Order: sequence, then structure tokens, then C-alpha cells
Amino acid sequence: MALDTFYISHGSPTMSIDDEIPARHFLKSWKEKVFSERPKSILVISGHWDTKNPSVNIVDQNHTIHDFYNFPKVMYQLKYPAPGAPALARKVKELLNAAGFERVDEDKKRGLDHGAWVPLMLMYPEADIPVCQLSVSSDKDGTYHYNLGKALASLRDEGVLIIGSGSATHNLRAIGRRGDSPPSWAKDFDTWLKDTLLDGRYEDINHYDQKAPSAKMAQPWPDHFYPLHVAIGAAGGENAKAKLVHHSWDMGTLSYASYQFSN
Repeated sequence: MALDTFYISHGSPTMSIDDEIPARHFLKSWKEKVFSERPKSILVISGHWDTKNPSVNIVDQNHTIHDFYNFPKVMYQLKYPAPGAPALARKVKELLNAAGFERVDEDKKRGLDHGAWVPLMLMYPEADIPVCQLSVSSDKDGTYHYNLGKALASLRDEGVLIIGSGSATHNLRAIGRRGDSPPSWAKDFDTWLKDTLLDGRYEDINHYDQKAPSAKMAQPWPDHFYPLHVAIGAAGGENAKAKLVHHSWDMGTLSYASYQFSN
């Protein structure tokens, strides 16, 4: 049976240590309440790996990349030593090549950025499932990433859990304080996203920058949104069914909305 795909809003890297972030508890309950099936391997598409061409990390052992600045010292000591998934990475490249993505780069040094290891540390704390990453390309559009995902759909039949990791709203210049109410632009975009996904209007999602209210305010750069397009495409595209599996806010403007896609 083909596994479902997911889009996880990973929000702030402090989710790794901060119990006051509701989404942390959602991810910690992952195996019990959201997805009980154990995947053979995990493919993460993270908004924190942005390259001109699709890239996969082909490593035997992942190291933990602390790609954030001026955070509590304890966060830089966290490790998520998941094994790499070199065979999966090569299969991703093969599938993308076959679908017409002519150039797919191999990175033989890169480990896991915090868009991958922070959620996975909470979801699969044993760090015993092989993981590889696929990059996004912020100079491309939503349809490009949707098609990237469609090329990878067959991996779900092989026990691969495909996770897009980004943020449903991601304007770091507009971050507020804990307890702040979400401003109208953030709520409008977040509500549009939910309604559009649950209605299966994926073409509108592909063209969110023209269709969604306050799109440029909610997503000034597309890097944290494109993992969503990959997750939808990988779930079968137009036939995928979306389900909201978590929703919360933090720091006023950060939506932690997360979605499951089945087909």
C-alpha cells in the first residue's frame, strides 16, 4: 500500500527545545496519533536547502547541520544521527531524470538541515530510519515543484515516507511575540490555504502567488512553500485528498498548519 505524504510546518528551530510551542507536541505524538506505519526510509524536501538544480544528498551517515544563528547554546549541541539513504537518493535522481529533469546534482557531504532534523527528532527520536534530502529551487515556480513530486510518486509504494518541510506562513520580518494574535494578512492566507487544499484546488495552489490573499506578505520568498507542492505532487497530484492534521500559531505570524495527502 502506498504511503501518504505530508507537509509539515517546522516553524522556529526553537521547537527542538521549547515545550510551549504546540506543534512540538503534535510531532511528538506522530507515531501514536498521526502515522503509525514505520517507513523503510524518509525523503525530506526542506525549505532550507535551496539550489539552482534539484540536488540529493548521497551520504552513508547524516551529520546534523545547525543552520541557525543566535539561538540558545543547547540547540547547537543537539544531534540527529540518522543513517543516510544513498540508494534512495540515487533512485530519486533516476526518477527525476526519467521525468525530464535532466540535471540532478549529487551532494556527497551534506547532512540534515534543521528543516529536516528538528521535526524528525520529535517524530522518530531513535534516529534509526535512513533519511535523505531533496532540495527546492526558489527561482522556479509551484508547478515545477508539483511536477517534481509527481515524478517521485512511485516511491510511496516502496515504503518511502515523503515529507515536505516548510512553513504555512513564513515572513520572518513580521514575527511578533508569543501570545500575539495573528494579523489579518496571516489569517487570510492561512485560511485560503486550508480551504483550497481541502477542496483539492491544486492548480490554485500551484499559482498561489496570483491566487492567494496576501501571498507576498505571507511568503516573501517561496522556499518554505515549495515543499508543499512536492508533497501534493508525490501524493498523486490532482487525485490526492488533503487533510489538516495540525493547526496552531506562535509568535503572532507563524502558522504551524500541517497537512496529510492520501490517494
